[in-house]
Amino acid sequence: MHNYIWKSNYLLIGLLFCCSIQAGNTVGQFAEDAPDRLVEYLQINTVNPPGNEALGVAFFAKYLAAAGIEFQVGESAPGRGNIWAKLPGGDKQGIVLLNHIDVVLADEKYWSVDPYKGLVKDGYIYGRGALDMKGLGIAQFQAFLSLAASGEKLNRDVWFLATADEEAGGQYGAGWMVKHHPEIFEKVGFLLNEGGFGFRVGDDVSFIVEVTQKVPLWLRLTATGNPGHGSAPQVHTAVTRLFKAGHRITTTNFKPRVIKPVKRMFSDIAASQPMGFKEQYTNISKHILDTEFMLALQTRNPQHHSLLRDTCSVTRIEGSSKINVVPAEAKFELDCRLLPDQNIDVFVKELELLIADPNIKIERLMEFSPAISETETELFDHIQRVTKKHYPGSQVIPSVSTGFTDSHFFRDLGIVSYGFGPFMATRSDFQGVHGNDEKVSVVNMVNGTILLRDLLDSFAVK
Repeated sequence: MHNYIWKSNYLLIGLLFCCSIQAGNTVGQFAEDAPDRLVEYLQINTVNPPGNEALGVAFFAKYLAAAGIEFQVGESAPGRGNIWAKLPGGDKQGIVLLNHIDVVLADEKYWSVDPYKGLVKDGYIYGRGALDMKGLGIAQFQAFLSLAASGEKLNRDVWFLATADEEAGGQYGAGWMVKHHPEIFEKVGFLLNEGGFGFRVGDDVSFIVEVTQKVPLWLRLTATGNPGHGSAPQVHTAVTRLFKAGHRITTTNFKPRVIKPVKRMFSDIAASQPMGFKEQYTNISKHILDTEFMLALQTRNPQHHSLLRDTCSVTRIEGSSKINVVPAEAKFELDCRLLPDQNIDVFVKELELLIADPNIKIERLMEFSPAISETETELFDHIQRVTKKHYPGSQVIPSVSTGFTDSHFFRDLGIVSYGFGPFMATRSDFQGVHGNDEKVSVVNMVNGTILLRDLLDSFAVK
């Protein structure tokens, strides 16, 4: 584990880039540079594993050095880099712009373009991480650099933080930062991260702001039994025990319930739903025991359905290494996502009762603590004000995410953390996240940078 404060070698590197970053530049120039900056960033391969986030750290470091902004770098393991910088301000609680450097693997066979070239085509920038989350990271970075260049006096510290390992749980990134650099967050009260977006329904614009998320609980089930030859089937084996357990789990609909943030979210988006769903969304608590509605909802929108109950998906299976050998041990892994009011110990006990097999052991691989960021805060008020300024008549909708982000590390510290993205996204845009042909529009990169800078001006400038 190493930390470095910027030195003269970074300044020398930065001199090569000084012409593009100079004090006094308007936000417009930084916004116009955002698409090209993203193209460069997408060409840096930070697929996790192995991550190699130190390459992304070097990318940010050269531009911070060129701007004369002090920064620090920390490696949680060889090549697993994190970088942070601060614009100092007044005594109000500081704000962090958080993003992660790592991305998931792209299967190039199914892409229409090279996922690691940052190709610009038809007004879009293609590449792995364009939306998740290098695009937002660049919008944050350009807004941060623009604020620094403006020379405005700040009422609070503004931090830029880019971390490793979010796609694998964040233990080499945000989790490591919280553990090894708690001093950074002592005066921080607010954080902006991924998890939110804007969208249009007809002429209406809404911004989703993530305020909490389902709690990930990753489990490994290991079954044991007598080994043998595949030509002599036994009554029970490790594999057949797992089959039965998996069938029980995947065919069980855990009891539905509506938590407060989900109730508000469904009510707020009810007007944008198709006929046959508007009334149910408006009064979702009255309809969760309607099996026909719940099945229709799961068919139409599995993500919304999963916000109404705890879920488990079987994602990985391991058995024999040879087709003619009955193994003594078989395993599968479950990706369970629990609503934040669920007790993890109680849920695991329920699974044990459901499986009802003493030859199957449950091992916990990863779990997070639940936390919710309230919306009655000054930052949420500023988000509403600024988005309405840029998109008159728009609304801001607090939401619950089925996935997880690094925000939970900071909510555990009492830091108000919102998933907020300044991009106007379509359903097809989101199909590229962890999928094929991931992309973000050039217009989104420009306008998103401007909106974020405006939000920082509103919230942090004296």
